[in-house]
Amino acid sequence: MVGGLRTHARLYGKSHTQTLVILPGMGCASWMYYRLAQVLSRRSRVYAYDPPGHGRSRGRLSFPTSTAELTDHLALWLQVNRLGGAALLGHSLGGEVMLDLAVRYPSLAGPLIACSPTGIPTNPRIRLQIGRLLRDMPGERSAFLLPATAAYLRAGPLRFYQLARDIKGRDSRPLAAHLSVPLLLISGTADPVVAPWPLARLAATLPGVRSVTLTGAPHALTDAVPLEVAQQTWMLLDSLATSTTLLGH
Repeated sequence: MVGGLRTHARLYGKSHTQTLVILPGMGCASWMYYRLAQVLSRRSRVYAYDPPGHGRSRGRLSFPTSTAELTDHLALWLQVNRLGGAALLGHSLGGEVMLDLAVRYPSLAGPLIACSPTGIPTNPRIRLQIGRLLRDMPGERSAFLLPATAAYLRAGPLRFYQLARDIKGRDSRPLAAHLSVPLLLISGTADPVVAPWPLARLAATLPGVRSVTLTGAPHALTDAVPLEVAQQTWMLLDSLATSTTLLGH
């Protein structure tokens, strides 16, 4: 129970000491990230987290309706589970929530991996957001569409609309300028929702931010190319571990 709501997360790779938390996109659920969690669990203890009103976590009719509320609940969940400082991998809106957390709750955020994050650049009108998602569907794995549909139905059209309305016009780029932790941006060339070029431009202007583009990957690159996403994640975490070791000497 977190904030009065039963909150679900699936745990993979219990025996590892390195911890990573997967944060889903808008309307998405932890089961949509099974393929990525399985790969990452070879080296990390992985929590696939369901935000309130998503997946197997309970929500309320009036909560959450904004990115800020998603961030506040995530912060409380991390505190309750003593996961402050864990690496965070956010997909789509999860990437935006992750950046918000790192700025507003800096003690709770470890290294950040943002996969096709929304908010960079600003999001268009809701109709265009939905249109881009529909354009993306033919590029996703056919086996992925059924669990994705189940997740969207579970979240419900009202919650989807409320969150989409909140992120309309939001710009997460200023948040990245205030980060005190490394940030890796991962995008796909076949993603109609989040284009690679603004991520690359952001990485070129800020220290501690790196951008990687995966050829042929759609918006749900966490499902389509989980090994490639995991490899980029491990490269970041390994480089940070090496830097820490060198500083220790």
